[in-house]
This record gives sequence, structure tokens and C-alpha cells, in this order.
Amino acid sequence: MSVDEIAKLKGIPTKDELLKMLSEKTAVVTFNKLNGDERVMTCTKDLNVIPKENHPKATKEAHDKNITVWDTNAKGWRSFVYDRVRKVEANG
Repeated sequence: MSVDEIAKLKGIPTKDELLKMLSEKTAVVTFNKLNGDERVMTCTKDLNVIPKENHPKATKEAHDKNITVWDTNAKGWRSFVYDRVRKVEANG
């Protein structure tokens, strides 16, 4: 089964769709942390939302499986493993 088929079964965007969504708006992403705890994070990659002094210096992802995002509540950079995403809700 492909990654895209798994995303469809889970009812979440594919990784590429999620990256595009996050670059244009804020989303609430629910995922399981590495220790198994569930985490709900409001996040984005939209440079219009991220404070200018916190804009990334490079555009590459930290690791192929990770997605690095700006946590709008913690006001800091965070990352999560795409395979552990359980739910995505777009804001705006």
C-alpha cells in the first residue's frame, strides 16, 4: 500500500498536500509523539504568520520523515513525524 493510499485511509492530506496547506495557512495537526502521547498543535509554514526574526535560514526539511513547522501557540519551531499524523484541520 502506498503512502498516499495510507493517507487517504487515515483521512489526512498526503505529505505534499500537507506541506502546501501549511505554507498557505495555519492548521491544527493531531499526531502521536515518539513516546506515544497524543499532541494537538496549531502550526504553519506561512511566512506571513511567522515573525520575521524567526523566518528559517534554510528551506530544507530536517529529515525526510519529519515536517518542521512554526507552533503558533508556543511561538517556536517544532517538528513531527508525518507517519504519526492522525488528523489535520485547516484554519482559514
